Amino acid sequence: MKTNTLRKALPGFRWRGVDVRPYKADGEAPFRDVTRQVLFDDAAHASQLRYFEIGANGWSTLERHHHTHAVMILRGSGRCLVGDEVFDVAAHDLVTVPPLTWHQFRAAPDEPLGFLCMVNAERDRPQLPAADDLRQLRELPGVAEFLEPPIR
Repeated sequence: MKTNTLRKALPGFRWRGVDVRPYKADGEAPFRDVTRQVLFDDAAHASQLRYFEIGANGWSTLERHHHTHAVMILRGSGRCLVGDEVFDVAAHDLVTVPPLTWHQFRAAPDEPLGFLCMVNAERDRPQLPAADDLRQLRELPGVAEFLEPPIR
């Protein structure tokens, strides 16, 4: 079986031979303007490297999982929620999301936010917050403001 030893970069944060896919199925979970590309997926390494891009003023789903994420910001800026903290993020920042930790990424209003995400190749389905989870998150300083959808 031939492996992809080199995936040549293309303009616009794309890679040769890699499809730009929807982030999730429409209606599966709330998000705005997100795509994904699977750059590396090898069962022998039990990991997957993906590139996500969130359009200006877009956001990923607020969710948690049993697996850890390692997220490297490649382009743009924005903010992210990890657990009970909100962080400003920009190119080359590394964000670690521990297991079962609520997390969400939001792009700045004027530019896309693009990042690499390394995860286990076999992972659990995301858990979405229930009403009680959202209530508890909104009680945390700074988190309620972060969770409000931005105005376009």
